[in-house]
Amino acid sequence: MAMSEALSTPKAPARWQDIVQLLKPRVMSLVVFTALTGMVCAPAHIHPVLGAIAILCVAVGAGASAALNMWYDADIDARMRRTRGRPVPSGKVAGADALTLGVILSMFSVMLMGMTANWFAAGLLAFTILFYAVVYTMWLKRSTAQNIVIGGLAGALPPVIGWAAVTGTAPANAWLLCAIIFMWTPPHFWALSLYTSEDYAKAGVPMMPVVKGAASTRRQILVYSLLLIPVCLAPAFTGLGGPVYLAVAGFGGAVFLLLAWRLFRSHAGEAADPRNDDGLYDVRAGARDARNLFAFSILYLALLFATLLGEHLAGLNPLELLQ
Repeated sequence: MAMSEALSTPKAPARWQDIVQLLKPRVMSLVVFTALTGMVCAPAHIHPVLGAIAILCVAVGAGASAALNMWYDADIDARMRRTRGRPVPSGKVAGADALTLGVILSMFSVMLMGMTANWFAAGLLAFTILFYAVVYTMWLKRSTAQNIVIGGLAGALPPVIGWAAVTGTAPANAWLLCAIIFMWTPPHFWALSLYTSEDYAKAGVPMMPVVKGAASTRRQILVYSLLLIPVCLAPAFTGLGGPVYLAVAGFGGAVFLLLAWRLFRSHAGEAADPRNDDGLYDVRAGARDARNLFAFSILYLALLFATLLGEHLAGLNPLELLQ
């Protein structure tokens, strides 16, 4: 990392909007949502105030991870169209400030989780922050094309943390929620990387299309998609989800596989940067199959967790519904 660039002094004091952007609020919202689902699906109850504090800890921990990521990746972010406007590479927030904020928020979130929920959940939260900030950001992202596959564990752990905050344990169903996100991550991010691979190549990040080529990436997306759908269906047969969940997972999975097949048969990723602007969704015809899978993958994951959340909040017993 170019430390002088990452620790550059901004021309003006950071605005509160820049600090919020440093915490990656859109990613934080997904983390909070999946952690809340894990908490609600746990077969126990937690006091609403303690539950709210636990969710706050997960949110703060996610923001801390993001700040540490932006501090360390400032040199990479500055070279990529998608990330060059982030607070640190754009000079809105000093790298040292991002590092300090990330460390302080990390310690605060872990300690508060331990004191208000339990230390097992706090340990999982600490592991998640360290895994994302150190293992993924500082090592995997710059060293292997499997960065997203292995690093995806950090984004998959929040529902386990939410479950553990309630029960102090992490049973098989909690890890099944983790497995869904873990298996979802490669096709989701590789679809994105197919039409942003030029950015990754310029930044020296060994994403799959850069290292193995577009055709190999499309083939691996299809393979992971085929592996993902059975994992998404599994909660309906483990007592975690009911028939509504089964219908959503089945129908959505069929659409997911159709989009993955179309992407596999396409030539996405083989042309120069196909974006019409700096956005993620305004792409030329050659990248639309990759864009479509990327966009639908977000919807599919959200629907899966929203259905589980809705079933459990409604007090429906999945085991009885399936009898």
